[in-house]
Amino acid sequence: MNKLKNRIFIKQWLDLKPYYNQAPTDNYYLKLSNEVKQAMITNKQSLVLQDYLDTDSIDALACFLTSYFEDLISETNIWNTFIRAHKRLYGKQLPFYKTDTEYYEEEINFPDVCFLMWYFMNTIQLDTFIPPYIDFIVETSKQVMKVFDNAWEYAPENEFLKTFYSINESETDFYIARNLIDTVLFKTYLFYPDTLMDLRESELEIEEEAENEEHIISLLNENRDQTLHNAHTRLLSLKGNEWVAEILGENHSLSKDFLAISKKISGYFFYKGQDEKNVFIEHIASGKKFNLTKKSFDHSDSLKEIDTILFMGIARWKGEWWFSGIYFQTDFDPDLVLDEKNSMKSRSAVDFLDHQNQDVDDILRKQLKAFKKFNHNQQIAFMESDKIESFIREYTEFYNNSLKLSKKEKNEARQKARKDGLFGDENETKDFSEGAESGLVFFNPKSGVEIAMGVNSAFPMKNNPFFNEDESEEHIMYLLSSESISTELAMFFVNNFKNALNFFKSPDGKLLLDDIDFFLRFWKRGNYFTRPTISFTGKEK
Repeated sequence: MNKLKNRIFIKQWLDLKPYYNQAPTDNYYLKLSNEVKQAMITNKQSLVLQDYLDTDSIDALACFLTSYFEDLISETNIWNTFIRAHKRLYGKQLPFYKTDTEYYEEEINFPDVCFLMWYFMNTIQLDTFIPPYIDFIVETSKQVMKVFDNAWEYAPENEFLKTFYSINESETDFYIARNLIDTVLFKTYLFYPDTLMDLRESELEIEEEAENEEHIISLLNENRDQTLHNAHTRLLSLKGNEWVAEILGENHSLSKDFLAISKKISGYFFYKGQDEKNVFIEHIASGKKFNLTKKSFDHSDSLKEIDTILFMGIARWKGEWWFSGIYFQTDFDPDLVLDEKNSMKSRSAVDFLDHQNQDVDDILRKQLKAFKKFNHNQQIAFMESDKIESFIREYTEFYNNSLKLSKKEKNEARQKARKDGLFGDENETKDFSEGAESGLVFFNPKSGVEIAMGVNSAFPMKNNPFFNEDESEEHIMYLLSSESISTELAMFFVNNFKNALNFFKSPDGKLLLDDIDFFLRFWKRGNYFTRPTISFTGKEK
């Protein structure tokens, strides 16, 4: 306990800031953080708090809550952006907590502090789900609010902090725009327990596993760039560019440009030539061609031979493709080319370009119709794990036959696959029995066939012989909270069985139902928005 009473130091406070050297107001907010910490560890519920968080995490929580206070005082618009986005989605400022009376936007609020404590504790650790109405959150938040109420009228604005969340409306440089995304995801208090902690954990793994120390810096840079482009936050499952657009507001001229930043494409490309403005490259796996602006690429002079193989990342900003991440080149290698063309993962890196203009929805509708016809008019099938692979193969054959393609059309499809370099092993098998003794196959209308293990006891269906009521709650929580299971499967369960299971009559079950979409975004984040698994190949730009 004595260790807990040690004070927070400036280094810990600055860990939640987008700058490294002290601003004029930091001493004030550091002192306030220490007052918040004392309020947290000296109330009747403090021992419960210590059961969930270690000393460093308690210090971070105190700085986190104080940063919320500083954000409102300084009008940096971070918390208010979340409030607005949540209200637009759900018609209320916060999940769980009442905000219909005595809630004042742009000021400190007791429900805010409760929610922030809940969010921090359920994000910094994932082992235990902590309900929002648990006594120690409510009691501790009351004590913290007393500190904030006393400081509200006299606290100074951190004008320096505001400068990190703005960008010139005429800015055209992608790297300046990317830096703002980096600031939001990795240097902003609201995402400290989330994307920043995830980044640090992945960096630690890279440093521990790297065989060559000379490559560590490149690996760390690529990891940060990949995370910046791809990470979704637990709050509302938004990406960094989306949060920047929210913070800037729709009246800012760059807001739509941030929203339009493409996903990053990382992989192997053929060098196909260049002109004064662009380097011409071709994505090996898919055959898609891109014009890479030379404004973003310093290595064009070193490119001489056509079909030199390049590894790089690219992203589209303001209608141009910019280099983003790491880069290296290698000589032509036919084995690498063949591997890339046969890699579903590599081909799918560009899927998002096709899904904007190919009628994927129509294909999925036909596949769903065929799945139901194949599976006795059911969208979901339950079976022993070792039967899943054969079930999918038989369904695929059933669907292909339903298309009634002529021999000529089938041959043309095979020839196209060969032309694109696809020589996959049709006899390849996959063993699902390691995950669980039984599993399910679900046809997801947004992505296609989906397999889930360890959740059968969530579904009290007539065609499910594996339902076990004793395992039901455990399977339900896994179904709802696992990032590997789609939103569509979770909502298929909720919509069909919320009135049939005792779980949803309990306080925790009712809580989940009341804010089910928020919870699914929180738990599934990167997998909340389901993407089709149909891949196209071709030569389009």
